[in-house]
Amino acid sequence: MAGWLIKDGRVRRSYIGVAGQDFPLLRKVARFHRLALETGVLVAGLEPDSPAIRAGLAEGDIVVALDGVPTPAVAALHRFLTADRIGERAIVTFLRGAELRRHAIIPLEIPAR
Repeated sequence: MAGWLIKDGRVRRSYIGVAGQDFPLLRKVARFHRLALETGVLVAGLEPDSPAIRAGLAEGDIVVALDGVPTPAVAALHRFLTADRIGERAIVTFLRGAELRRHAIIPLEIPAR
């Protein structure tokens, strides 16, 4: 990170445009889909015209993985969204009700403020 700060004058990060919160998974649903998680990230809000909207995410979905990396908490989602993910296609795995879905998503760079 220090290298990016020196080179670019800021730390670059990617984002998908989701306001989320840690959320417990129904044990029955997690077992049915063979998920090794007890929690996921509940999509509580979406930024307009964000990568998440373009990928088909909706409020109430529960994100459980990005590119196969489990996302049991918002912190795990943030750790995944590094500068090297900017513009790189990933697969977001999420629950919509009891249905497990996978859609392509392309994280964008967080705009400089």
